[in-house]
Amino acid sequence: MTSMTGYGYAVSKTDAYVLEVEIKSYNNRYLDISHNIAYALSGLESAMDAMIKEKIGRGHLDLSVRFRLLESNPEVIVDEGALRSYMEAFSKVEAIAGVRPSFSDYIQAEGVIAMQKENDAELYRKPALDTLSKALDALLVERRREGEATKADLVEKGRIFLSSLENIKSSADGMTIYFRNLLENRFKELMQDKGLDEPRFMEEVTLLLVKYSINEEIKRLESHMDEYFKLLDSEEGVGKRLDFLCQEMNRECNTIGSKSQMVEITREVVNMKDSLENIREQIRNIE
Repeated sequence: MTSMTGYGYAVSKTDAYVLEVEIKSYNNRYLDISHNIAYALSGLESAMDAMIKEKIGRGHLDLSVRFRLLESNPEVIVDEGALRSYMEAFSKVEAIAGVRPSFSDYIQAEGVIAMQKENDAELYRKPALDTLSKALDALLVERRREGEATKADLVEKGRIFLSSLENIKSSADGMTIYFRNLLENRFKELMQDKGLDEPRFMEEVTLLLVKYSINEEIKRLESHMDEYFKLLDSEEGVGKRLDFLCQEMNRECNTIGSKSQMVEITREVVNMKDSLENIREQIRNIE
């Protein structure tokens, strides 16, 4: 299990530059990346995002990339192909106009001479991405460490929920007795009339059983809890699936609460809903 909160940092130093990458991660429903990248490396933003998306599935990330040159030795490059093209063009101009081009004409011609600075992004693609990779690894270690702590808490809260569910299951027999007494009293009331209307009586029995039986809700909650603990052991991102599962469990708890005619069951439903709320608070922290 992986938390969505964490911090990662890495630095690369040479005699020529210092490159630092810092990543802060927070809770978020989707993956959202905020950038603060040094201008010299801004051209690598999309490559950095692609690397992050390979390792992070959810959360808000503040990505900070700092870059400082310790020395600068720009390289002057002559584009020989462009120079030959200009020579041919100038020769035609000379033949037509009788004007001989000067050396400065060649120097000033666009594309003939270019200066390649050492802070060009592509020159630092590999060290920048390598440093980002190290920062991501550090972030993931912390996110996993926090995720394991969250998992332990979710396991404990799940056991508390199960304990209340077991108490409700045990009390379900008491509800059966309660319904039996209710039906017997209803039967006696009907017998006081001119005669027992058996179809009417059976209809009331059916309605009461459908209205107050919580066996199906208990079975579904048990099934949901089996899935809950399986998801906690999963190596994949399960935050969204757990959140949906909790919504389903809350719905079943509400149904049991609405059917309950016993204080003991109502009390356990309140405990289960409290456990679910605590679980959902923690789920918001995991990927």
